[in-house]
Amino acid sequence: MNQFDYDIGIIGGGSAGLTVAAGAAQFGAKTVLIEREPRLGGDCLHYGCVPSKTLIKASRVYHVMKQGPQFGLPSVDPGPVDFALIRKHIERVIADIQPHDSPERFCKLGAAVEFGSATFVDDHVVDTGEKRISAKHWVVASGSSPAIPPIPGLNEVGYLTNKDIFYLDHLPKSLVILGAGPIAVEMGQAFCRLGSKVTMIQRSAQILSREDRDMAILVCERLRQDGVDIVLEAKVESVENGPQGRVVHVILPGGEKRSIQTESILVALGRAANIHDMGLENAGVETTSHGIVVNNRMRTSSKHIYACGDVTGAYQFTHAAGYEGGVALTNIIFKLPRKVDYTRLPWCTYSEPELASIGVNELRAKQAGLEYAVWTEPFSGNDRARAEGETEGFIKMLVDKKEKPIGVQIVGAHAGDLLSEWVAVMGGKVSLSTLAGAVHPYPTWAEINKRVAGNLLSRKIFSDTVKKGLKFVFSLKGRACIAPEETSE
Repeated sequence: MNQFDYDIGIIGGGSAGLTVAAGAAQFGAKTVLIEREPRLGGDCLHYGCVPSKTLIKASRVYHVMKQGPQFGLPSVDPGPVDFALIRKHIERVIADIQPHDSPERFCKLGAAVEFGSATFVDDHVVDTGEKRISAKHWVVASGSSPAIPPIPGLNEVGYLTNKDIFYLDHLPKSLVILGAGPIAVEMGQAFCRLGSKVTMIQRSAQILSREDRDMAILVCERLRQDGVDIVLEAKVESVENGPQGRVVHVILPGGEKRSIQTESILVALGRAANIHDMGLENAGVETTSHGIVVNNRMRTSSKHIYACGDVTGAYQFTHAAGYEGGVALTNIIFKLPRKVDYTRLPWCTYSEPELASIGVNELRAKQAGLEYAVWTEPFSGNDRARAEGETEGFIKMLVDKKEKPIGVQIVGAHAGDLLSEWVAVMGGKVSLSTLAGAVHPYPTWAEINKRVAGNLLSRKIFSDTVKKGLKFVFSLKGRACIAPEETSE
């Protein structure tokens, strides 16, 4: 086939697909976007980022309403939560954003939008059930779905996922969460603060297992303070219906067993790429159990078909999907060999305290055999943190042997926003001396970034060698005061 209906066809209207569609249309490529759901926006808008952050904000406001005496204010009893009202609030926020991710907007940009399931007939043609559409290039951005474990009885008793949890008609009296990754941690804390009795079951010895233990443990401690029951190193043996709801049977370390009564079960054990029933084999697209196989240009085994976002099974973040979509678009439109680079990919878990990361942490540095040094600065040394009563947490900076930052992790209030300065510093190859010498407004949380960089540099600037040199050149007289504890040593 020499003539195609479109220059670029995109399967999936989530972050990656929308990025490609908007860019391709504006560059002048005849573009079609095919989405199987009745609305554009993908999981991020409808079942992930947007509803989860809206719910987290609601739970924090409810939590803060009870903290008046901590700030010299009267105590307040806000009363029980009506989750139906929170659900309406979530739906309003989504509706407010939806026009940005609408067929009308993309039509104005120049891209056609089709709704339906796309199945490859061959490497250039897909069938939507109503029509066949051909394109010179295809981008598969079909996303992912919740991974459901083969636990005996789970399908029979029923469970919730991120597809359901934001649209409940009432607040569960009790909630067992399977998993302790970012989604589990965020939802566990939020529902606990809203009034649910939450139990979190984790297979490994810590929550947020990709993060350094010293940082994850602070989040774990806060969750437990809020009332979340966290069961570590536990295996779910089976699930069944009981006289008072669902019963989750768990095997603890040492073989001890525990049965947990609960109204609802939330499965938060990772994601599975949406690669089935798409006819990818007809297009010559290689897949594994993790997703579609791509090279560093986001190209699949079929040279004119690309894939990006969750469907590749790599970094399942909205911002990663958008970034990968941009890389794929550059390769398709401009034929430039642009490659993905995840070295400085940031991410954040929006618990309280937040846990944000860019580059390598100690866990990954050790796994890679990297030589590094660690510099830290506690939130307790930040005046804004003291003023707002949020002194829990710290920033950790990893530097290589040339004392260049290779990773930064922050656990504490506003960690995700604080990390953005490090995105600019590491991405723009800004020196630590430039960061340490920059003027930050006072008092702000961001001063902690300046402080940790200054900690490393002050060791050199205020060293004995420098002081001796200055004394010799400028006849400085040295210290004017010696602390009593120093004289007693």
